[in-house]
Parts: sequence; C-alpha cells; structure tokens
Amino acid sequence: MRLREDDVPEVHEESFRYGGPKPQTKESAIVSLADAIESASRSVEKPTPQKIETLVNEIVEERISDRQLDECDLTLGELKTIADRFRFTLLSMLHTRIAYPKSGQKHTGPRDETLRPDVMVATRRPETAPPVSAA
Repeated sequence: MRLREDDVPEVHEESFRYGGPKPQTKESAIVSLADAIESASRSVEKPTPQKIETLVNEIVEERISDRQLDECDLTLGELKTIADRFRFTLLSMLHTRIAYPKSGQKHTGPRDETLRPDVMVATRRPETAPPVSAA
C-alpha cells in the first residue's frame, strides 16, 4: 500500500513541545536535560563513546540555541560539567557486554575477532567525578 502525500497529516512541532514554563532553577534545568538525553539515548543503536558524546552535545547545544535554559542560572562551565557527567553515566549504562560461552561449552580456540572490545576501555572518568569507594 502506497501513501499519497495528501494522506500524510501535517505535523506541527508545537504538538510535541512542553507547554509549561522554562526551567527556573539549575535543578529543574538539569532534570530537563537528563530526561531528554536519557530518552534519546535509548534509541541509539550500538552505542559507542563517539555516538554518546555527539548525542549529549547536540541535545545541550539544541537547548541553548532554543533558549530553553535562559531563565535558569546555569553557566556554560556548569553545562560542560553536566554534559561530562551525562556522558560518563550513559557510557556506564550502555556499554557492551562480552559474549560468555554457553554452560557446558569449553572454548579452547583463539578469541573470536568479531567481538567488539568493551567500550568502557575508551571511557575516562571525568575529573569532577567523585572518587570511587574501595568498600
């Protein structure tokens, strides 16, 4: 079945935009960014550090250019720190898993070269991240 141009309804951006006020506090702006970034990250196929970095940067830049952050007191330096933390958190959540052999199978041959290395190898903890507990 083929659709004609006349069969496709006109879509207005306003229908998908939040109608409430812009974020007034730093906390509400961070929550707004976190919501947008987390939901968009779920649509990334085969996440890599580069894809995650691009996604986070694009969403933050889009919010700035759309003037969504004009009414809160976030500085560009704080936005950079927030974006760094979002990238680190997403990479921690979305990293690939190694393929374990099924139970009862013993793998004695050379490693399968088609396996991707864990993307966390390329991930560095942001300088501003809290120390990791040894407990």
